[in-house]
Amino acid sequence: MKIEPFKIEEWMNKYEASAKYDLTTTCIKPLSIEDLSIFIGFNNFDVFKTPLTYGDITGSERLKTAVKSLYKNQNTDNITITHGAIGANQLVFLSLINAWDKVVSIVPTYQQHCSIPRQLGADVQLYFLKEENNWLPDIKELSKLITPETKLLCLNNPNNPTGAVIPDDLLEVIVELARKNDCWILSDEVYRGLNLAGNNYSKSVADIYPKGISVGSMSKTYSLPGLRVGWICACADLINEINHQRQYNTISVSALDDYFAALALENRDLIERRNLKLAQAGMQTFMDWVSGEPLVECIAPEAGTTALLRYKKDIPSKELCFKLQQQTGVAILPGETMEMEGYLRVGFCAENLDKALKLFSWYLLGS
Repeated sequence: MKIEPFKIEEWMNKYEASAKYDLTTTCIKPLSIEDLSIFIGFNNFDVFKTPLTYGDITGSERLKTAVKSLYKNQNTDNITITHGAIGANQLVFLSLINAWDKVVSIVPTYQQHCSIPRQLGADVQLYFLKEENNWLPDIKELSKLITPETKLLCLNNPNNPTGAVIPDDLLEVIVELARKNDCWILSDEVYRGLNLAGNNYSKSVADIYPKGISVGSMSKTYSLPGLRVGWICACADLINEINHQRQYNTISVSALDDYFAALALENRDLIERRNLKLAQAGMQTFMDWVSGEPLVECIAPEAGTTALLRYKKDIPSKELCFKLQQQTGVAILPGETMEMEGYLRVGFCAENLDKALKLFSWYLLGS
């Protein structure tokens, strides 16, 4: 079954490797296994005696227990381990969505939340967040789309690319809207734990709604994207159905990946402190640049590692990004790849951020 091109991934595959300054990145300085070992004071090399079998099929009890600690109302029966969040999202759609089902996806978001339901034959309606509403859903507008025929609402909280966080009280209102219409909610929460002010963990939809599905990963908050470990938290019945589906494309994650993911989550406070410090510093550098650059505007991100930047130039975003990288070596993601023409996604946790932003200003001034 054919699926439409994954615009973000295809752009990054084409341009990221050749960038001198990569502001397309969404990760915070990934840790190596050596970094992780030093960071948490780990020196048990018996791990290298671990047999490289399939391991625990739905994830080890140790890892699922560590994942459970991220939530208030979950147990290990409500959790399954996946091949990254990208595998988690796909498994949810394959397990839940049939042809002609109605799906509402809040945009901008990760393209999986639109393209995979379309591939499965669903009727997908897009709800576009607005800058003037601080990139938060307007419940009156959303209530016009969510009806008793709606099977699933897809959201991304904290949001990629805007960095917006749905306040807990607004999330409760969205849940009540879904409950009223007997609608599932899929919440992609890969940036949960990276709120840049206040409580760094916002509410998880799986904790507050029986038909809430929360997806997480080791990639963003915990700086271990190379482990390719994610998870799904949902009601036991849906997890059982997902576990049937995953036999066809996952079987299990690597035994070593499972081990190191559990180890990292058991020491997550150390990693979170390191990453919050880096993200807060990067966001401050970025917003200081925005305040002094007359050709851009941006609402300060509240979480995560990315911001959605509006630029004041009469040029398509893909053309701007191509010429910017060609002339300066700075790679930025065009808004067109996220259905947000006129905007750019900037990763503010990139190395050499300050220098890259100065080059971007030079380009804007002369283009």
